[in-house]
Amino acid sequence: MSHRRRSYSVTVDDLGKANDFFERMEAPDRTTMDPLISLHKYTEMIGNRYLRGLDPTSTASNYRGAINLRVLPALGHLSIRSITTGTIDRTIDTWEISCSSATLKNTTAALTRVLDEAVRDELITTNPTRTRARRQRQAARMVTVLEIPSLATVFKLADLCRTVHAAYGDFVLLSALLAARSSEVAGLLVGDINWDQKVVTIARQYFPGAGGLCVKPTKGRRVRVIPILKPLETTLRRLTDNRDPGEPLLRGPRGGVITTGSLRQATNWDSLVTALGHFGLRRHDLRHAGATWFANAGVPLHIVSDILGHASIETTKIYLHSDRTELTRAAARVDRYLAHEPAAV
Repeated sequence: MSHRRRSYSVTVDDLGKANDFFERMEAPDRTTMDPLISLHKYTEMIGNRYLRGLDPTSTASNYRGAINLRVLPALGHLSIRSITTGTIDRTIDTWEISCSSATLKNTTAALTRVLDEAVRDELITTNPTRTRARRQRQAARMVTVLEIPSLATVFKLADLCRTVHAAYGDFVLLSALLAARSSEVAGLLVGDINWDQKVVTIARQYFPGAGGLCVKPTKGRRVRVIPILKPLETTLRRLTDNRDPGEPLLRGPRGGVITTGSLRQATNWDSLVTALGHFGLRRHDLRHAGATWFANAGVPLHIVSDILGHASIETTKIYLHSDRTELTRAAARVDRYLAHEPAAV
């Protein structure tokens, strides 16, 4: 025993907060951990505990980077108990200005996990990040009218990408007509195309991780079977004829894996989609387009969900967009109905 008596001090704004501090200090179940520990020191102390259950090659790496690059520089100096919902809101508002939606989501999720550990360690009673995280998920579920590209537009986009390299155009068509993720298109092998049953098996993906690109199971860890649509047959025939089943279906100009980032950079993607009237269209939106085409054609929602590899139909609903063409057709159907509706007396 050191025979040293540890003391803590804190500056508060009013008597109520002072009494709250004393109650926490005197609580019989109070943790032996420093109650005023900073977020930075706490994160160092727990190590990778907040990353339990995450894929170490992708999600865990992204979360770790988010903590080091954004969370700790912004909040690391604060004691965990001084981080309020208002502090979280103001910090995330700042990140929204400079970060993409995916980066923002990963950063918020990583911070939520760290503060969940603080709740388990009884440093705080509730996680102040969860209120903001719920608000973000609700905003993501808001129904928006997105200008989904038509099949003709996707073919135009593919032709423009082919002027740089043929594989880039093929990548565009496969992403849309298989409603597949870019990483899954990159992971396709020639043998994944079954011409007897006219289906494509999606069983793997190339995903960027801490050590570079790696082959891993699909996001849902489920092997999916996708029907080959007629507009894709010619492209797939060309890519599979007289080739070994174990060969990669697509490779870039230098024989490397095509990623969404390399496609964007090589083709000057943003300018191409803007010229076609689809400003802001991402490579992942091609998957949304394919999903919407399946749904608009009357394919049952549970089948569309299986094609996309979603565990929940609710997730699939987020992917489906009421594009302008379908809204126009819906209006025409209602007009025909109203034309035969008896006049009100």
